Amino acid sequence: MKTIFPKGIDKIKPVIFLTAGLTIVTIALIVNFYFTDKNLSVGYRPEQPIPFSHKLHAGEMGMDCRYCHINVEKSPHASVPHSDICWNCHSKVKTDSPKLELLASIQKDTIVKKNIVDHKFDKKAPKVIEELVENSKKGAAIPWIKIHKLPEYAYFDHSVHIRAGVSCVECHGRIDQMEVVKQVNSLSMGWCLDCHKDHEKHIRPDSVKITDLAWTWENSNLDKEAELKKIKETKNLNPPIMGCSACHR
Repeated sequence: MKTIFPKGIDKIKPVIFLTAGLTIVTIALIVNFYFTDKNLSVGYRPEQPIPFSHKLHAGEMGMDCRYCHINVEKSPHASVPHSDICWNCHSKVKTDSPKLELLASIQKDTIVKKNIVDHKFDKKAPKVIEELVENSKKGAAIPWIKIHKLPEYAYFDHSVHIRAGVSCVECHGRIDQMEVVKQVNSLSMGWCLDCHKDHEKHIRPDSVKITDLAWTWENSNLDKEAELKKIKETKNLNPPIMGCSACHR
């Protein structure tokens, strides 16, 4: 019977298996390195249904983040602003701006599908924009596109971190310098644990505004060692590192 493989094949078997093994390992390493939150999520910068400049509002005008994100100090979730919050100012300020045409129609509850589809700021936005939640008494909710997303199995409480002295900038970066908000950190489990392990560099004393995104220990005249000692004595911070149940409930 004629053999399928030549006699010399046995000598190169190790080379074949080694090459196949190295190829599999190389592919796995490439996938592990590139297909991660750091590479897939960081830099995510969707175009919102209404153009809103954090650089103008939070940066140049110095508006406090908590004016729009009203529940961030008392709720696990940092609420996104309803059209009413925007209209508190814009019913009197910049009322003739063409960029506010869509906001006006949302607030007056006269929004129709054509307004959304034809609006020049919405061409890259998802279909969800066509499905506004309307309320005849309060106007409609603005369908903001969520940027910072955690898996459903991960629990994160904004209010706990705010009370501990963790500023918005630690997770969201210099929002006050962004014309369009983007994700600057991976928000992966490893990233969170790194912060918990070395949390002292990420907290600030109560005497410093939590929404002062430009503040750092280095540019302050505070005695860092003394202030951290005071924080330890008053707040008893002990962020979980090993306990899974803290974040997976």
